[in-house]
Amino acid sequence: MKQFLFISGLVLSGALLGIPRLSGQGGMPLRVSLFSESTSIPFTQVLPRPLHPGIQVGTKFPWKETNWIRLYPTINVGYLFHRKLFQGIYINTELGVDLKLVAGLNLKTALGVGYLHTFTTRREFQFENGAYRSNPDQGNSRLMPSLSLGVGYRFNSDDSAATEIFFLHQTWLEYPYSPGFIPLMSHTSMHLGIEFYPFK
Repeated sequence: MKQFLFISGLVLSGALLGIPRLSGQGGMPLRVSLFSESTSIPFTQVLPRPLHPGIQVGTKFPWKETNWIRLYPTINVGYLFHRKLFQGIYINTELGVDLKLVAGLNLKTALGVGYLHTFTTRREFQFENGAYRSNPDQGNSRLMPSLSLGVGYRFNSDDSAATEIFFLHQTWLEYPYSPGFIPLMSHTSMHLGIEFYPFK
């Protein structure tokens, strides 16, 4: 876990500090969102309940922008806590598309893939040599494909480096979940976030 956090920190530091400022973009943005996660069938639950909190931090790399479309890849790291199942840390990348509307409003979608490492939130026991023993949890590795839909509001529609607030409905899969029993588990995360340019 410490190694994962160290590598994730290096990746984000490089993205935010080591990449030269992009002309007209105000540098690299910082994207921060708080979210609630639940296990659910994709796009059937509007607000995940009960609350299972998470936080995600990342950046995006401006790629192509026209009068109507904004296309960009992202990289993110995050943490989530599901009280009865697991706590997890992840790193993912997405390809995001914004459809610009009027007065700073835009429709947002993103297709992503990531790596999730989960740890149980309860003690687990294994039967060994005639007795139950609790061993340290090394965690489980998961693949994490995702699809997000949402809406954003940019405070200055004429400035591509303006601060933006956004709301995303994200569905993602946890694979493998329980090999030989339940191959994958679907999740819903509702993100409320902000994108801003700290080095502008």
